[in-house]
Amino acid sequence: MPNPLHGAQFVLAAHRVNQLPPDLGAEVAFAGRSNAGKSSALNALAGHKGLARTSKTPGRTQQMVAFALPPLAQGEGVPPLTARLIDLPGYGYAKVPEELRAHWKQEIDAYLHHRQSLRGVVLIADIRHPLKEFDRMMLDFCFATGLPCHLLLTKADKLSRNQAAQALAAMRKSFPDGLHATAQVFSSPAGTGVDEARARVAELLRTPRE
Repeated sequence: MPNPLHGAQFVLAAHRVNQLPPDLGAEVAFAGRSNAGKSSALNALAGHKGLARTSKTPGRTQQMVAFALPPLAQGEGVPPLTARLIDLPGYGYAKVPEELRAHWKQEIDAYLHHRQSLRGVVLIADIRHPLKEFDRMMLDFCFATGLPCHLLLTKADKLSRNQAAQALAAMRKSFPDGLHATAQVFSSPAGTGVDEARARVAELLRTPRE
């Protein structure tokens, strides 16, 4: 299966929303706690091991990082779509000053509320643990605004297949009615769920914003 995210390239790292690329086309944001495997997931989806920084010290992503994708085909007679992935700062684990945490809370909030090219959020969470406060806040935001969310339950290779399936089923049951959310198990090292996640991200990029 061709990878729709192949060819992703680093564009810039922004400290503020107004430093991001022009608010045109479509983009999907990746969010999650700093130790949930967000950078590894991005690398696996793009098929590029060095695209997003990975580190043994969680919390290295402390800026909004933009990656450009090759134009996405939309069908006959429709011009290709300018598309991006946005890696939001890891939250909750990084040893950063409170002032910087407050800055990122403000900037992420502004990004989610005002970025017109945003088509959906990929939320990264460790399958072995319950969702944390930030994860729930992100789901609540998506529910309140009608923004689609795709939950990647990472590190599925740490559980048996049966355990992973049970965790996924429990997570889906916990979603409130009306939430535009999908969920799947995922493992970067094992390649579990990579094709499914790529297809979902491409689908989100092609979905017009309501």
